[in-house]
Amino acid sequence: MPFNELLRQIAGLVLAGCAAADVFAQAAYPAKPVKIVVPYSSGGPADIYARFIGDRLQKTLAQPFVIENRPGAGAIIGTDVVAKSAPDGYTLLMMSNTHTVNESLFTKKPYSLTRDL
Repeated sequence: MPFNELLRQIAGLVLAGCAAADVFAQAAYPAKPVKIVVPYSSGGPADIYARFIGDRLQKTLAQPFVIENRPGAGAIIGTDVVAKSAPDGYTLLMMSNTHTVNESLFTKKPYSLTRDL
């Protein structure tokens, strides 16, 4: 085996080992309750769907998934709460096509759909 080929294989193994060390260093997700924000009123289709998914995730991951309804302003209020929350994966947003329509209807929103979410 040529020396360059051997060196390339060793370098690949070292890099793979470094990548694996990063994966094992992470804590199990979720380590605390997860909040699912529904930007619509309770009892509607989005709320029912979010509660169904939250229940399944809670059973699968053994961590509470809390549904929080934040209706108003064409889903902008609830979406703004998620956009301003910490980007740690513990605040989720139940989205629909309303969010894409809001991009063309409202020019001054407190968040950017492409940048903040």
